[in-house]
Amino acid sequence: MTASPDEPASTPDVRLGTAQGRWIVLATVLGSSMALLDSTVVNVALPRIGQDLGADLAVLQWTVNAYLLTLAGLILVGGALGDRFGRRRIFVLGAVWFAVGSLLCGMAPNAGVLVASRALQGIGGALLTPGSLALIQGSIHPDDRGRAVGLWSGLGGAGAAVGPFLGGWLVDGPGWRWVFLLNIPVAALCVPVALRHVPESRDPHARGRFDVLGAVLGAASLALLTYALIEARSGSALVAGAAVGGVMLGAAFVYVQRHRAEPMVPPDIFASRQFTAVNLVTLCVYAAFGGFFFLVVLQLQVVCGYSALAAGAALLPTTALMLLLSARSGELGERIGPRIPLTVGPLLCAAGMLLMLRVGPGASYLQDVLPALVVMGMGMVTLVAPLTATVLASVDPGRAGLASGINNAAARVAGLLAVAALPLLSGMGPDAYLTADLFDAAFGRAMLWCAGMLVVGAALAWATVRTPAPGAPHPQCRTQCAVTAPPLEPPRAAER
Repeated sequence: MTASPDEPASTPDVRLGTAQGRWIVLATVLGSSMALLDSTVVNVALPRIGQDLGADLAVLQWTVNAYLLTLAGLILVGGALGDRFGRRRIFVLGAVWFAVGSLLCGMAPNAGVLVASRALQGIGGALLTPGSLALIQGSIHPDDRGRAVGLWSGLGGAGAAVGPFLGGWLVDGPGWRWVFLLNIPVAALCVPVALRHVPESRDPHARGRFDVLGAVLGAASLALLTYALIEARSGSALVAGAAVGGVMLGAAFVYVQRHRAEPMVPPDIFASRQFTAVNLVTLCVYAAFGGFFFLVVLQLQVVCGYSALAAGAALLPTTALMLLLSARSGELGERIGPRIPLTVGPLLCAAGMLLMLRVGPGASYLQDVLPALVVMGMGMVTLVAPLTATVLASVDPGRAGLASGINNAAARVAGLLAVAALPLLSGMGPDAYLTADLFDAAFGRAMLWCAGMLVVGAALAWATVRTPAPGAPHPQCRTQCAVTAPPLEPPRAAER
């Protein structure tokens, strides 16, 4: 029996083949795509934003990182709110909040207002993002969950991948402000679909107070570390103080989580070795993805001379691969387990990034750009679907919102720190994106850093990820959990 949309579903029993099952997937895809699409669309618009607002590279970094900062700092709170008050309710609230933040970004008169509005967008994303997978986990029948997650991953990843093309078209057409205003009609479709067709679900065991102190410490630590990385070239006492303060607040966050009665990140969730291992892989993989998607559209425009539309269109092969193969990748992960996909996928992505070293002034799209993107796309297809599925399969189903939040937070933190650190590590100066030769040299060094992180992620996956035996008891359950048998699903690239 299927729960009505207005009451919590005690048992996830909606079949994917039914009309309601398809509506649920559509709502979650629209919501997650809105957050993911925004990231990739904004990247394409960065050169034009910098020119129009007279901004240097640091402002472009903050345009990306203000969003990632609030998203990463509050996404665990978003997952906990969904588990406590209803995943559909918080998901809808996040979609509305995100649309309002997008409107403010589109109307921003200067760089300061734009960065502040991006931070507001990130709050909406923190409410929206963890709910998308948790809604599938809490609504779709366990037998269909792997396919549902594969669809979510493929369609959501395709939405994120098509972002550069769409963003380029908007930037070269009506202007960069429309890359933000685009989110408003998407939210206008997502919200009524979710309210009408998605059953409410929550964690019946969620009790107690929220860990406000933990959230504040975590967000403040990330903010100080991000500032220190972006402004490190100045070598000022303020930057050094921010770095030290960020580390100290990070240590305080860990201490609070270990000693608080009701922490934001319960340490016992890491009792699952699989859960811990896959989140470490996520950190490595999404650090590389964050750096790649931030820099590649700049490389194509600044060095190769592409227009914003051409730079966006150049990335479409990854869209096609995600659309065609992600669902099958999810099914393959169920059959063979996560270890091989989580090892092979990052290695393929690393190979794609090394091939990007050939992309410079006068590079041929067919001979230089396309092969790199095809290899990169195949790696993403291999990796993305099994990754989140393994995360969710590693914890009690009642903690789906928390697990999704932790995994998404790991991905966002990785991207946040990569965007802040890569320009520093690769020797990219404040005005480098205005000079083709300087940017090209720094881009090559950055790709080596990204490929190295992916190789580390592959090694971690091979050494630590294991395939659970079919029907094995869940590591955090006293009884057998249906979700544990074969692995399931994914998250995504680009901002993730």
